Amino acid sequence: MRRAKVYMYDDHVGNLIEDESGYTFQYLEEYVNAPDSEPISLTLPLQSESYSNNVLFPFFDGLIPEGWLLDIAEKNWKLDARDRMGLLLQTCRDCIGAVSILPYEA
Repeated sequence: MRRAKVYMYDDHVGNLIEDESGYTFQYLEEYVNAPDSEPISLTLPLQSESYSNNVLFPFFDGLIPEGWLLDIAEKNWKLDARDRMGLLLQTCRDCIGAVSILPYEA
């Protein structure tokens, strides 16, 4: 199982988990209940219930670099282009835009 913290600006807003059944994303309850909260994506509206999918959610997959930048990441970190969660964890710590993905430290 691999886990990631999802940040919007500097706020920890939720967690993304990859396990044998697929992917789960859940907003933190305190974030959902905060008056100024915004969803990270229109495809992942604010809700207390978790989202589940057997493939990586398109929003998160869209954060992963493409083209020559992906080639550099694959070579430097010896990543497999099919390992979407691995790519997300390695390359999306400082994304362009409001959302960042940080791995949970063991």
